[in-house]
Amino acid sequence: MNIPLDLLSGVLSFIFTVFILSYLIGDNPLFRIATYLFVGIASGYVFAVIWWQVLVPRLVSPLLPALTSGSLVEQIIVLVPWLGFAFILMKLSPRLAGIASITMAFLVGAGAAVIIAGAVTGTLIPQFEATINFFDRDLAAARNINFFEVAGNGAIILAGAVTSLVYFHFGARPQADGSMRRFGVIEIIAWVGRIFIGITLGAIFAGVYAAALTALIERISSLVNFGNLIRSFFGS
Repeated sequence: MNIPLDLLSGVLSFIFTVFILSYLIGDNPLFRIATYLFVGIASGYVFAVIWWQVLVPRLVSPLLPALTSGSLVEQIIVLVPWLGFAFILMKLSPRLAGIASITMAFLVGAGAAVIIAGAVTGTLIPQFEATINFFDRDLAAARNINFFEVAGNGAIILAGAVTSLVYFHFGARPQADGSMRRFGVIEIIAWVGRIFIGITLGAIFAGVYAAALTALIERISSLVNFGNLIRSFFGS
């Protein structure tokens, strides 16, 4: 008897949903089976993607053509990643592990540069532009918003951005009692920034909770649909 694909996927979905929901009664082998399978499958998928989309086309495939018919520059470009790979393998030996620091230093430096550049161009600059745009009268006019509403919205956004940044200002002066305190004005602004940060974290938590609740509702709905599928399959 051929089992319909919808029925098979429904059975697997039902089983693993029950396994995950079993965590409500505490950590148990069923929950661990589900999590181990998820981690294993995800790791295998990531490895397959990295192997076929990164390592093979960029590291393995160009090696032989570059060594046989490529120029000196092409050969160097191809061999440098292999040299870094060989350095990382040196970590297998305690005596040669220091050689791997060359490759690791390059990876950390390049990764830090990418992260910093991404934070500046992808977060800070867009945040500045978004804050400035709240005071743009032309954009407000295009949305039929009057100047006072624009100024009010912009003032709130600007105050939240500035006070939140001031909250992370850690410059302080030593006091007579040995404690460290910031300037009084800075402390007041930081207190206001704490309010904005609390509101932001509360909104984020509400969004995460709503997403989790939506996922739970979807899983319960899938269990109900699976029951209907079973009844229709057996003709009841």
